[in-house]
Amino acid sequence: MTLAHILALAVALVACVTDVHSRRIPNVLTFGAALAALGVGAAIGGFTGATSTLAGWVVGLAVFFVPFALRGLGAGDVKLMAALGAWLGPADALWLGVYTALAGGVVALFVAIARGYLRPALSNVWLLLTHWRARGLRALPDITLEGSGGPRLAYAVPIFCGLVMTLWLR
Repeated sequence: MTLAHILALAVALVACVTDVHSRRIPNVLTFGAALAALGVGAAIGGFTGATSTLAGWVVGLAVFFVPFALRGLGAGDVKLMAALGAWLGPADALWLGVYTALAGGVVALFVAIARGYLRPALSNVWLLLTHWRARGLRALPDITLEGSGGPRLAYAVPIFCGLVMTLWLR
């Protein structure tokens, strides 16, 4: 495990604590982590290191931009993914997105079961898929972060799980 991996884990862990506690991921954490990754990447790898860091940031941002645009994720989650992508580089940032999505589905399933919300959650998924098929890929106001009455998930937790899986399986 490299220093970059350890620092990425530390950033993700701090994000988990703040997200669970306040349902927010501070900009100082996400932007600070991304800038630190850029500095470290440039110091260690020169232009190539800085380029890899920036590419990882872009991939991390792009991976969850669509769910954010559809109002299914908060901006802090997307910025955290971008910051972690900066530490990991573009290829691992893509894997981080895959493993985070898997972890997010598992955590969401457990939260829905624990809160007695499984049936409405499955109904909402069906409604969303039907809406997308009929009207295209657009937010459905009744089941966005702002409009849903369902339990909210501190998504930094699945992001942390996705990071652990990315580092473990690489």
